[in-house]
Amino acid sequence: MLKFSRMILDCLVLFSLTPLKALAADSDAIQSVIAAQLEAFKRDDATRAYSYAAPIIKEIFPTEDVFIDMVRKGYPQVYRPKAYAFGVLEQAGRGLSQSVTITDQDGVNWTALYTVEKGPDETWKITGVRIAKADIVS
Repeated sequence: MLKFSRMILDCLVLFSLTPLKALAADSDAIQSVIAAQLEAFKRDDATRAYSYAAPIIKEIFPTEDVFIDMVRKGYPQVYRPKAYAFGVLEQAGRGLSQSVTITDQDGVNWTALYTVEKGPDETWKITGVRIAKADIVS
């Protein structure tokens, strides 16, 4: 009986760690997508920045120009970050959320919560971002 209990405990531990391993495995890919989009914004490369947007975003903003204009006007911190650093990656609804601390051109810190999901081609796409002023000062 003790052996059986130990086996069940081992299985529970293994299954509880599996999502953490999956998050760690996807972390680099997700951060690469977000960083690539931020760098594309810095270079005004609308085509490249738009390529990281999920289909739902492309439905709302049907062209590259409409998309980059929305980011330029509505998310200046994302459009021209002075610096950024990745925080926590967590499970969120149908996808994952990646926290990013962004420092804007005036030195103000913001917390950007990116949501991402894996597309049919198995690549990560950005489904949205929420911005809030961070509690930290640079």
